[in-house]
Amino acid sequence: MNIEHLRLFVRVAATHNISQAGQELGLSAAVASNYLSKLEQDLGVRLLHRSTRKVALSEEGRAFLLHAEDVLASVEAALTSVGVGQSRPSGILRITAPASFGRMHLIPALPGFLQRYPDLHLDMRLTDTQVDLVGGGFDIAIRNSSLTDSTLVARALATDHRQLYAAPDYLARAGVPTHPQELLQHQCIHLIGLDSWSFSTEQGELTLKTQGRLRVDNGEAMRDACVAGLGIAQISRWNAYQHVQRGELLSILTEYPLISQAAIWALYPSSRQLAPKVRAFIDYFADYFGDPPYWSV
Repeated sequence: MNIEHLRLFVRVAATHNISQAGQELGLSAAVASNYLSKLEQDLGVRLLHRSTRKVALSEEGRAFLLHAEDVLASVEAALTSVGVGQSRPSGILRITAPASFGRMHLIPALPGFLQRYPDLHLDMRLTDTQVDLVGGGFDIAIRNSSLTDSTLVARALATDHRQLYAAPDYLARAGVPTHPQELLQHQCIHLIGLDSWSFSTEQGELTLKTQGRLRVDNGEAMRDACVAGLGIAQISRWNAYQHVQRGELLSILTEYPLISQAAIWALYPSSRQLAPKVRAFIDYFADYFGDPPYWSV
């Protein structure tokens, strides 16, 4: 089995485009198509469904992909161990991350990252929709929520402390709540699907279904609405810290901490052989964010 054929197959699985995958590896579309056909002949199964518009993995192709990735990672690790393989991360690193966090905390760090790793190219998709990491062909997914997919490997990059905030003018108009129960008399701004807030109290956990006239689907929009005095919002510290420093937001009910299992996670498909480019990204950003992270200092 030819390693170059495997490498091409893995890139086609990620890009769903034979020409693009071939171009990444320095191959013409015709040569790339021939390599894939030869791989299918060697295996005796169809790995790809081809059409004039797209390429999709067959059931056998999906089953073979994980093993092909492990073989390539093992080969790269073996070559590197004897000084033959690529000594520094290279190629295309595909990342998906939440829009607000990516814009505020990933993009500003990229100049230093790309300077450190000049052979890396980044394909970054910023979206608040949780995409399929494997199906979308991503190497890393950044998420700031509790984890539910046990098939992925996760590493915590930073804490994600959440707090209730309000603008000074809102509190001047509506009053400062002194107990979570008083939130039921306030305007609360919600991210869609997150209108139940849980607090730690002396009597135990208290969960409230808060009410408000505004729901949004973006963390920065929720924060900006809070700054504008439209109500009280539950905001991650990484999202609010600059506005807190400027006095535009005040934290409230700090003696009743919110109960949350969220963190800033880096997720990747397999830990058997961690690709150098993935390890480089994770190590760089864990160090860049700091412990505690710079937005909490």
